[in-house]
Amino acid sequence: MNTYHKLMPNVFLAKCTEKYEKGDEILVETRYGKENESIVFNLIFERDGFYYYSIIRADGFNVQERARNKADRLRGYASNAENKSDQYYKQSHDATAGIPFGQPILVGHHSEKRHRRAIEKSRNAADKCVEMSDKAKDYNRRADYWKSKADTINLSMPECLEYYEFLLEKAKAEHEGLKNGTIEKRHSYSLAYAKKTVNEIEKKLNIARKLWA
Repeated sequence: MNTYHKLMPNVFLAKCTEKYEKGDEILVETRYGKENESIVFNLIFERDGFYYYSIIRADGFNVQERARNKADRLRGYASNAENKSDQYYKQSHDATAGIPFGQPILVGHHSEKRHRRAIEKSRNAADKCVEMSDKAKDYNRRADYWKSKADTINLSMPECLEYYEFLLEKAKAEHEGLKNGTIEKRHSYSLAYAKKTVNEIEKKLNIARKLWA
């Protein structure tokens, strides 16, 4: 049986009992018992009789697709909450529709209880209206966040290899420009920060090469 093994944030390997070749299609089981068809890339390491491979989903599902799905789902929740907010607004308005605007409660009059019930019903519906409106705003805020992640490229994707190569070339050019003076230093730590950026991207690129080259 092949299962998932977390290598680092966003990156999961296939933990396998058998050896495979690059391009082999295998089933990898989640901790919930679901099996995903996956394509083998590279053998990353061996440990305690298991083989750990970098893999991608055969159906193309990745972090970008997951982000898009979450954004769409949250948009749906927001739309439902907005519809409910509108319904409660109408209920709040309808509850007191038969009472003239500004009409006080006539204490002791036969209409007193009905008037109080109508106001209470209207108030409760208005509170629900506000609650649903706030929920819709929260769902939309979260949907915006996941939409912003829909174009993310990270180490879980083979595309990251070319991406980090591009970033490294750009970072090295900036670092060199700061060193030779062709790029103006914005502050005293500009050169140090630029070198740190180069080192961080090189580290990610080395991991990407191991995973996907």
